Amino acid sequence: MKFYFAPFEGITGYLYRNAYHELFDCGIDKYFTPFIAVSQNGLTKSRELEDLSPEHNRGMTVVPQLLGNNGEQVNHYLHRLREMGYEEVNLNMGCPYQTVVHKRKGAGLLADTDLLKEFLEEAFCNPPVKVSIKTRIGMENGEEFAEILDIYNQYPVSELIVHPRVREDFYKNHPDLDVFASAMEKSRAPVCYNGDIFTLQDFQTITARFPKLERIMLGRGLLTNPGLLSEIIMGKSIDKEELKVFHDRVFHDYAQIMSGDKNTLFKMKELWNYFQFLFDNREKCLKKIRKAKTIADYECAVDNLFARCPFMRNAAFFIPANNESGGYVYKSSE
Repeated sequence: MKFYFAPFEGITGYLYRNAYHELFDCGIDKYFTPFIAVSQNGLTKSRELEDLSPEHNRGMTVVPQLLGNNGEQVNHYLHRLREMGYEEVNLNMGCPYQTVVHKRKGAGLLADTDLLKEFLEEAFCNPPVKVSIKTRIGMENGEEFAEILDIYNQYPVSELIVHPRVREDFYKNHPDLDVFASAMEKSRAPVCYNGDIFTLQDFQTITARFPKLERIMLGRGLLTNPGLLSEIIMGKSIDKEELKVFHDRVFHDYAQIMSGDKNTLFKMKELWNYFQFLFDNREKCLKKIRKAKTIADYECAVDNLFARCPFMRNAAFFIPANNESGGYVYKSSE
C-alpha cells in the first residue's frame, strides 16, 4: 500500500512537512504541496518558491499541486517545475470553495466539461513531467462522474486521486463508494482513494471494500492524529509526549521565520483546530490558547492543556468539516 499526505492550504507547507517527516513518517510515499494558483506571471512568489525549494524538501518525495483553468499557463509551470527537479505535478480538480469554484477552478472545472477538455488538452501538450489529477466526482451528484472520467481517460494521467464527494458536499455527508468503485474499474490511470480515513477502523473498512486498492491519501485524519499512519502500519498509537515534541518543533520553526507573534500564533491556532480532539475536557484550556496574543501567553496555555487535559487515543471526536459554514463532522474512532 502506498500512502500520500494530502495538501492543506496554510498548514502543510515545508516546515510542517519536515517536522512530520522527521518525527512521525513511517511510510509516506508522497507529500502534496498546498495548491499553487497558476497565473500568467509564472512561478515568482517567494512563498511558493520557498515551499518548493529542493533544500527545504530533502529526503521526501514532494509533488507540487497546481490550481488553475488555463492549460497553456499550467504547461509553462510544468516546465518550470521540471527545471527545479520535480518529476510529477498534480492538478487540483477538487477544491470546493466558492471563491475558487466561481472562477471555474478546482471543482468548478467539473461543471463545464468543454472547458475541462480544453484545459486538459493544453496542459497535456508534451508535458515534461508526470501529471496526476486530484478530483471530486462532480458538482451536484455522482452521476456526473461517468462523463468526467471519460474525459480523464483521454489523457496520459499518471494517477487519479479520487475524493468521492461532489462539490456541494464540501466535507459533509459520506463519500460515495459506489462511484469510487466505478473509478477503480474504469479509470485507465491507477486510482488512489481519498476521504474520511480518520482511524485504523476506517482504513480497514476501505481496504476490505476495495481489496485491490494500492494507494490511499490521508488528510484531516492525519492532521488531527499525526500518529495515524504509525497506528495503521505498525499498530502503535501516538502518546501525549510525542505530540508535544511535534507541536514544539513546528512552533519553534514557525517562530524562526514568521514576522511577529501574531503571524506565528495564527499558524499554530490553525493546527489546534485539529489537535484539540486528542484531548478530553479541553474547552477551558483551549479557550486560553485561542485568546493568547503573545508567545509567552500561548506557551503557558499550551503547557497547561498538556498538563491538565486527559489524552484520548480512541475517543469519539469531531473532525473540522472545512465547509464554508464552518462547524464539525462527528466521527467516532471506536
